[in-house]
Amino acid sequence: MDIEEFYDADPRRRASEEVVLGREWTDADGGRYEVLWVADTGEVYAMFEPVEPMASDGIGDIFPQHMPTEAVTVEVLGTVATRADLDARLAGWEAAMPEPGSIAWVRARIG
Repeated sequence: MDIEEFYDADPRRRASEEVVLGREWTDADGGRYEVLWVADTGEVYAMFEPVEPMASDGIGDIFPQHMPTEAVTVEVLGTVATRADLDARLAGWEAAMPEPGSIAWVRARIG
């Protein structure tokens, strides 16, 4: 599902505090993810963020093109009821995140 579908599916998600658990997680192919926890639902989700395509304006300037909302997809990894449990399960995440394919580390601890 895309990010808007994710938020639309449960109104608690939009109003909730979210805890960011890193923005540089990667999959086996080098795709980039941001991992967040939604306090009101307990959901831990990974948001896949494709690399923005670059374009040229014809005179040599390069700039990122607009990324449509549909391109930002969400995978709910699981539910963790409390912040204390979340912190315990993901202890050491800052060291794990830079490793290649690191999103598997999060999936193993949340799923």
